This record gives sequence, structure tokens and C-alpha cells, in this order.
Amino acid sequence: MAYLFTSESVSEGHPDKIADQISDALLDNFLAFDPESKVACETLVTTGQVVLAGEVKSHTYVDLQSIAREVINKIGYTKGEYKFSGDSCGVISLIHEQSQDINQGVDRGTKEEQGAGDQGMMFGYATTETNNYMPLALDISHKILEVLAGLRREGARIPYLRPDAKAQVTIEYSDDNIPQRIDTIVVSTQHDEFDSDEAMLAKIKDDIINILIPEVKKLLPESIQKLFTDNINYHINPTGKFVIGGPHGDAGLTGRKIVVDTYGGKGAHGGGAFSGKDPSKVDRSAAYAARHMAKNLVAAGVAGEILVQVSYAIGVVEPTSIFVDTYKSSHVDMSDGEIAKKASELFDMRPFAIEERLKLRNPIYSETAAYGHMGKQSRTVTKVFESPYNGRIEKEVELFTWEKLDMVDKVKETFGL
Repeated sequence: MAYLFTSESVSEGHPDKIADQISDALLDNFLAFDPESKVACETLVTTGQVVLAGEVKSHTYVDLQSIAREVINKIGYTKGEYKFSGDSCGVISLIHEQSQDINQGVDRGTKEEQGAGDQGMMFGYATTETNNYMPLALDISHKILEVLAGLRREGARIPYLRPDAKAQVTIEYSDDNIPQRIDTIVVSTQHDEFDSDEAMLAKIKDDIINILIPEVKKLLPESIQKLFTDNINYHINPTGKFVIGGPHGDAGLTGRKIVVDTYGGKGAHGGGAFSGKDPSKVDRSAAYAARHMAKNLVAAGVAGEILVQVSYAIGVVEPTSIFVDTYKSSHVDMSDGEIAKKASELFDMRPFAIEERLKLRNPIYSETAAYGHMGKQSRTVTKVFESPYNGRIEKEVELFTWEKLDMVDKVKETFGL
């Protein structure tokens, strides 16, 4: 019998995502001026206030308040009527130095001996149902909100949009796990005041269906466009009015959208958040490495769908386990345990090896903090950082290195594909 599966995404203006973006902007600035910085930054946003907390060990100093304000303004919170603005909000910093008890387990005589920054398990996932090896419902949800943000900034076609928004997509699958059609799309977007609530709802629904959705479809291959039939159930701003939003409507915290950040409920999640954490924290670095492993295995043809789990003990160099689940989609004559063993020999999952392989001690994290950490295109960019304490620097960095298919040939050779 056919079944339904749903994933959601949230916009860059969602309170939790504002917090993530501030935390990662702080991390990037520390890493730009001191690549060996150890950072764990948490952010709280609420009406007119930003609170920064956490632990940092670094040889540099950054202007935390200015960075937070810049992020908020860039997202689009620039007006007094939003009750939250980068120019007027209060910014309180409660950040202090990293615990020596934690640091002694991470820093060792040589970098190769670097232990994991914490215990825990991390997951990576990949599937052939999209070109970027991501779950389809999540991929479409992200694209809906990225296009919506573009329309907000453009301002011409949908001029009333405000930064806060959420999207949700439900897809019908056949018994053999093939997407058949899009069943439901939910979009809730913050907006300016209208003279009439009835006219407001009608206008927003019409614009979402007839302006936004066609722009989203253009970004998708023809095989996915066919899933957009005339029988989609649309729920557009189903609660009605959505003028009050952002941190004035709901408080936001770093790390509260971990499923949006990863695979939209497909596969699994170990529970650790990403944003604000330097790569010595395996919550982040090992999750990226597990995605890199899963994606390259699937792209090489080992299986149509793969989940990778890796686990660590704090201060210990080698992972405590590596697990692979192919969901019975394997294309090789091996058990999942045998696939895991061969994969672990190909991909060095020690913390420092991950940092080196994926170039994680670079200021590459602001770009991850909205619309998902996985599924983006790896690319090289030049980033500029300015500080009243450290001057101005330009750094060429490679973004989303864990999305590269740079191990496919080695995987094929190892698995005889």
C-alpha cells in the first residue's frame, strides 16, 4: 500500500535559525583570525534582545555585538515594527573560557592524537531519489523557502513578505519507495498588515501557488516537476494572520532545528546540534564525515540508500563503532557489516583526520546555518573578515567539502564496481 512521508524546513528569519546564524558567524570570525580556536557558542533571541553564551578558547578577540547585529540586519530584521532589529536590539555576552577538563581530552602531543571532543553518535545519510542525494521532501521544503526569501529581497512581485517562514512537504510513495506525487504543501509566511484579513489570505495563497511554486519547479529536474499535479493540498498560512513573527513572536535558540539541518526525518539523528561548534566537536565534524561517506557510497553504486552511524568516546582518538544500514537496497554481494568494515578502511574517521580531509578549520560555517547543512554544492569562495582588533583579512575557502564526490573512484575500486 502506498504511504506518505513529510519533511519541513524553516526560513533564515525563523527565530531558531537567527540564533544558529549568529552562533556560526561568531565561530567563523574566531576561526578566520585564529584557526585553532575552540568554540561552543549558544545564542538566544527574543523580543529586542540577543543573549550570547558558551565557551571559547582563542588567541584572538572579536566584536561579538557587531557580528550579531550584522547577521540580524542581513537576514532582514531592519524595521522597528518587527519588534526586533539589528540596529536597536540589546546584545548581552556571557561567553567564557573553555573548561580545561574538556580541553585536556582534545589537545594532545600531536594533532593526529586529538581525541573526540565529546561522546555520542552521529549519522550520515544519502539516497538516489534526488540529484544531490538528499531526501526529496526536505529538498523541496528547503527550495520553497530559499525562493521565498529571494522574492522577499526582490520586493517587486510579493512586496509584503517579512523574514519568518516555514514550509512542509508531504510526498506519496509507492510500495517500492518511489515518489508518486506531492500530496500536501504547507507554507506559513510572516507578512505586513493588510486592510482586510479575508483579502490578505486570498492574496497570499494566490501568490504562493502562482508565483512561488512555479519558481521552485524551475529549480527541479523534469522527473520531479511531474510530481506537482493539480491535486496538491495547499495549506497557506492556515492559522490566518501572521504579522507578529520572528523573535517577537517566539524565542529562538541555537540547535533547535537539528532535523531541518540534516535529513528531514529520513535516516536518523544522534541528537547533537551543529551551529556554533568548532570541528573538534564531533557532533558537527563527524556528522559531516558520515554524510561524506554515505554520499560517496551511494554515488558509487554500493546501494540506493545508505545510513552511516559513527560513535565516539570523549578524549578517545578512534571511533567506538561504525555502522551501515543499506535498507536492503545494496547492489553488492556483502552484508551491511562487511560494507561498514570496508568503508571504515577507506574513510579515516579520527577527529583530526576528518578536520584535515574536509578542511574544517576554516571559516566556512555561516553558509551552513540556514536551509540545511547537507545537500549543498561544494564551491570555493573568497570571504572577507574585518575586526577593530585584528584588521581586515581575505580568505579563500572551500564550502561544503563533505558534499564532494571525491571518493567515488576509490569506493568503486574497493567494492569491485
